[in-house]
Amino acid sequence: MDLVALALTKGVSVKQYEMTVLIHPDLEMNLSLATDKVKKLVEDNGGKILQETNEGKHRLAYAVKKQNFAIYYYYDIELPPAAIKKISSTLNITDEILRYLLVSASPRKAKSNAKQKEQSVEDNETKTNEEE
Repeated sequence: MDLVALALTKGVSVKQYEMTVLIHPDLEMNLSLATDKVKKLVEDNGGKILQETNEGKHRLAYAVKKQNFAIYYYYDIELPPAAIKKISSTLNITDEILRYLLVSASPRKAKSNAKQKEQSVEDNETKTNEEE
């Protein structure tokens, strides 16, 4: 049984979070090493990645761990609140990650994302009907 499903059956609520991860710039050619660690970490703690976005390599405002550049990755995730501490402590000691920010998603954004999904489904259905 999936951990999220198990959490839901046990009465544990799952909340939406936003996580931004700054990946070491030397991993630019092999990002899967770092992103796979993040995905595994989220899933092992009962979470689910809803959306993942690579924002690319950017110059930092100040040096972080002696690096002036970082690769920004943005995640929309669902997690049980108890998993936040475990994920934070693991990301703090992961060499591939320079910094991270994990915050609760605003309810307004969650509603907006739901409306966008609903609209895209309706648009796809309309296109399918027009093609027939």
